[in-house]
Amino acid sequence: MKTPDILASIGVIILLIAFLLNLYKKLPAQNTRYKLMNFIGAGICCFSSWMIKFYPFVALEAVWALVALLSLFNVPRGTSVGNE
Repeated sequence: MKTPDILASIGVIILLIAFLLNLYKKLPAQNTRYKLMNFIGAGICCFSSWMIKFYPFVALEAVWALVALLSLFNVPRGTSVGNE
């Protein structure tokens, strides 16, 4: 097994564990660990796709990782930021 295959496998395992934990209500989508697992898993998959020059999946995983990263810094609606 080559390095990109190993990395892709690790990334997919992380993503699938997050998905299954969410599906069985063990890890809500709002949980920081869930968001981190999505960011890390997608980031690893993106890098492994880049290593083999499979650019459609580079784009897919990059967007997935970016959305997961942005969700880590997302302030829930109705929440005030700053001094009032």
